[in-house]
Amino acid sequence: MTTLVRVLSGVAACVAIEAGQVGASGSLAAAPSAQARASAPAVPAAAAVVRPGIEVFLAELPPAVRGKRIGLITNHSAIDRARNLDIDLIAKHPELKLVALLAPEHGIRGDVQAGVKIQDDTDPKTGVPIFSLYMAEDRGPTPEMLKDVDVLVYDLQEVGGRTWTYVSTMALAMQAAAKKGISFVVLDRPNPIGGEIVEGALLDPRFASFVGMYPIPARHGMTVGELATLFNRKFGIGADLYVVRAANWRRSQWLDDTGLPWVNPSPNLRSLGALQHYPGTVYFEGTNLSEGRGTDRPFEQAGAPWLDAPAVAATLNARKLPGIRFEAITMAVEPAAAKFPGQTIPALRFIVTDRQAYRPVRTALLVIDEIRRQHPKDFAWGTSIDRLTGSDLVRRAIDEGTLAQLLEQWDREAAEFRESRTPFLLY
Repeated sequence: MTTLVRVLSGVAACVAIEAGQVGASGSLAAAPSAQARASAPAVPAAAAVVRPGIEVFLAELPPAVRGKRIGLITNHSAIDRARNLDIDLIAKHPELKLVALLAPEHGIRGDVQAGVKIQDDTDPKTGVPIFSLYMAEDRGPTPEMLKDVDVLVYDLQEVGGRTWTYVSTMALAMQAAAKKGISFVVLDRPNPIGGEIVEGALLDPRFASFVGMYPIPARHGMTVGELATLFNRKFGIGADLYVVRAANWRRSQWLDDTGLPWVNPSPNLRSLGALQHYPGTVYFEGTNLSEGRGTDRPFEQAGAPWLDAPAVAATLNARKLPGIRFEAITMAVEPAAAKFPGQTIPALRFIVTDRQAYRPVRTALLVIDEIRRQHPKDFAWGTSIDRLTGSDLVRRAIDEGTLAQLLEQWDREAAEFRESRTPFLLY
């Protein structure tokens, strides 16, 4: 397989193309190698503005999409630097014909709560039909949804954690595109919590689900374009894949380093602070503690009516875990919340002191372990814990008092993945 990196005129960015067969453009190409990335010319400082893939894409359309009928997998998070929605930008482009919108979990406007099934609809502004990809879990685009589509375009914000269902939606849509024989285009965006830190064990394929389809770590440190490349090559999807790189992003950059605007990727991820905890605090969903849904800070705090928050916080703070401290609080839970509705309960608030040193996956598991130690009669696992952690090892290790050994093993696995992912990195 040959390598082609097409530098777009007037835009300091590349379009990386990965194809398992000759695509609509007639190109047979792959993503740039590590050597190609290292040898690429430096971008002049004056031009080093981070641009999301949607801007690069519209500045110079790949030949494979010109004049084609587009199916767009998107939601409210897919904006440019001026906060223009990709739906509107693509709909008005003279060389593109937007014929279908496909909505992931939380809906096309991102305001539907987790787990609520989305219905088909019509976009009132463009008149384009909206097809739900979340009427049933593990649902990709159906042949009926794609009957008028020549090219599928994916533009959704990643959050850096394996359990993020938008990534599973992408994988299922890639499979559907491969089956129909149409191209799949990813408009890449920076990973908002950076591209350097990798943490947690790889998912055990026996526990694959919609909150983790492929064996990647809990915090993978990759963009959606890089994940698409990994899924396509390593796990044999075989789609005719085009990845439109974000311009000028560096792996060390978090979202607040890029100048790009913030938008809540889902109703319960409301800040970059929440995202830095999410790869770990999502595990509280698999326990009988609240993960903060229905409170003012989802995924930044966890609690239960029986929790002795001051005692647990004191024990954890005495351990001086890297980059984090804990505050004992009470949190008010909304009446519509799934856990402890309408109650005000004791809780722990996670407060980051050094985000480069902080490891949310390790930290969340140590917190759960300590809560179980102090509340052996009150603490209980929920039915989703194995799906969320990607195996039954966490549950068993905490129950058996062997979490420390498991975390050492996970650290080794994360380090190995950090190296093995190198061929799939685009930045």
